[in-house]
Amino acid sequence: MVTIGNIELPEFPLLLAPMEDVSDPPFRRLCKEHGADLMYSEFISSEGLIRDAMKSRQKLDIFDYERPVGIQIFGGDEEAMAMSAKIVETVNPDIVDINFGCPVKKVVCKGAGAGVLKDVDLMVRLTEAVVKSTSLPVTVKTRLGWDENSINIYEVAERLQDVGIQALTIHGRTRSQMYKGEADWEPIAKVKNNPRIHIPIFGNGDIDSPEKALEYRDKYGLDGMMIGRAAIGYPWIFNEIKHFFKTGEVLPAPTVEDRVEAARNHLKWSIDWKGERVGVFETRRHYTNYFKGIPHFKEYRQRMVTHDNPNDVYAVMDEVLEKFADYKPA
Repeated sequence: MVTIGNIELPEFPLLLAPMEDVSDPPFRRLCKEHGADLMYSEFISSEGLIRDAMKSRQKLDIFDYERPVGIQIFGGDEEAMAMSAKIVETVNPDIVDINFGCPVKKVVCKGAGAGVLKDVDLMVRLTEAVVKSTSLPVTVKTRLGWDENSINIYEVAERLQDVGIQALTIHGRTRSQMYKGEADWEPIAKVKNNPRIHIPIFGNGDIDSPEKALEYRDKYGLDGMMIGRAAIGYPWIFNEIKHFFKTGEVLPAPTVEDRVEAARNHLKWSIDWKGERVGVFETRRHYTNYFKGIPHFKEYRQRMVTHDNPNDVYAVMDEVLEKFADYKPA
C-alpha cells in the first residue's frame, strides 16, 4: 500500500496526470471508472484564483465519486501560492499539488511551472508557503531539470521533502525537451533509491501500453506511475495495465460499443457539468481519439463535431453502432 498523508492507495497505484483542457470532471470520471487510482485536476493559476477568474474557479469543481482527487496549482509568487492553497482547501480535495513541470511558454514566462526549475531556492520557498498554508497533504509534479546541463532533480527531491511535501511525481524529461525524445526514468529511479528519500516517488512519461508499464515498474522500482497522454480518448489503459500486472494477459481492445459508450458518457457528463452549449463544444476535441483506428470514420466524426444539438450527436453515435457492428479492433 502507498500512503500520501492520510490517503491510502493500492500497491503501485496508477495516477491520472493533470492535463490542461483535458483533465476535467467528465474525463476524470471516465478514467476513474476504468481503473485510475488517483486523479489530478487541470492546473489552476494561483493568480487567477485570487482574482476570482471564472475559468480558474470552475476548475475547482470536484465530486465525491472521483476521490481521492488532488487539485493542482501553479504560480511564481509565494504569497499568491499560499492564498490560492487556502482557496483550494475550501472545496475539500484530498491533496494540493504544485505544478513545477509545465513546459508551455505562457506559463514558463511567468516564472511558473517548469520555469521554476531555473531557481531551486524559489521552488523551495513556493512549496514551503503552500505547505504552511494548508492542512492538506501537498504533492509536487516536476521535471528532471531545465535542460540536460542542469538536471537538478536529486537536490530538488531532498529539499522539497525537507519542507514537507508528501509525494513527488517526476516527468522523465527536461523542460527544454518539452515532449520530444524519450523520457528517461533512470534519474527518477536514482531519486527513489536515495536513502534520504522516504516519500512516494511516481514516474511519468511515455507509458502507453501494459507491456511498457510492467517493464518500467519492474526495472525502476518506483512507488507508482502517472499516465497522461495515453489516457486521452483511451481511459481503458488503466484497467488494461492492472490486468496485465495480475495475469500477464493483454485485455481485448475496446469494441465499437465500448468506444461509443465512453464518448456518449463523456458528452452527457460534460453537459451535466457545464450546460448544453459548452458541454457539446468541449467534448468535440475527444471524438478523434475515441474512434482512432476505425477505417472510413471521417464522415461520422465530421458530423459529430458540427452538430450543436446533443440529440443529433447521439443519433450519429447510434449510426456508428449500426454501421461498424462487425468491426473487430486489431
